[in-house]
Amino acid sequence: MTRHPLETTLFVLIGLALATLLASWHLMAGPSATAVVLGLAALKGRRILLDFLGLRATSPVWRGLVTAWVVGIASFAWATSVVRLFI
Repeated sequence: MTRHPLETTLFVLIGLALATLLASWHLMAGPSATAVVLGLAALKGRRILLDFLGLRATSPVWRGLVTAWVVGIASFAWATSVVRLFI
């Protein structure tokens, strides 16, 4: 029996969600822990955009732009959390 690609993506997303929970529970608070959690969130966001919104079948330019947007949002969130440490 073959799995539908969205089922595989769903299992990967559940695994990434569990990894995010474990990372947030076990890592000490700080910029590196925030980077790990936001990195996992960016991976989840990219999987959702590529598979559930159908961007995997589009041109590489669109995939690159959407990936850059997701990474940009996660980077901005991380930078904001680091700046708050210095205020």
